[in-house]
Amino acid sequence: MTVEPWQITLGELDEKMGVKILEQSVERVVATMPVEGNRQSFGLLHGGASLAVGEAVGSWAAVIHASTLGKTAVGVDVSATHHKSARNGTITITATPIHLGRTLTTHEVLITNDDGGRLCTLRITNLLLEKKPEN
Repeated sequence: MTVEPWQITLGELDEKMGVKILEQSVERVVATMPVEGNRQSFGLLHGGASLAVGEAVGSWAAVIHASTLGKTAVGVDVSATHHKSARNGTITITATPIHLGRTLTTHEVLITNDDGGRLCTLRITNLLLEKKPEN
């Protein structure tokens, strides 16, 4: 029996941040987000916005993998390094797997600017769980 991979549905925060999905598969999830509307008081892309969108994209990648196993995923660890900032433009968020297991996944999530320069690197680990039956 072939299981269709889960398809990304934006949450409320994703919509407020202006996230757009460009690509979604077990091998890679790519999204974009505008800097405008996601800046802190000094006019720079907010580090919390980078973490929020990075965690979302990495978690979506984990859920897509988990869905092919009849499971779901929940985040258990995320860490990030901010390399440089952005004041305007659009950032691209790309999640690729480091490890795709039956109980854990780990993804690297790169956030880049319009020129392809690395702004932030995240690593996220998700625990795969059996799906609870829907009522």
